[in-house]
Amino acid sequence: MRFYEAKGLITSTRSANNYRDYSEATLGRVQQIRELLGAGLSTQAIRAILPCLESPRDPIVFEGVTFETVRALERERDRLTERIDVLARNRDAIADYLTELQRRAN
Repeated sequence: MRFYEAKGLITSTRSANNYRDYSEATLGRVQQIRELLGAGLSTQAIRAILPCLESPRDPIVFEGVTFETVRALERERDRLTERIDVLARNRDAIADYLTELQRRAN
């Protein structure tokens, strides 16, 4: 959690005894961050797209977005698309194998 906070992905408040206090919304955000990291996104890409994920209907703030950030997000998108394609092929191969196993068992 401190790592995510240091990367600017979440925030916390401090309790009376100076412990970090995380809201329920922040805990939900941590789950979302973990899923995005698991999908292969960098913390930089996650920081850029989190506002869109939290309130997709709210206007997106584009201030401070650099060309490098846009290019990095395009690379992330392309890499994820490739990964999805590979996963879909693997899923289809497993499904075909299971179908054949079931056919032979009958």
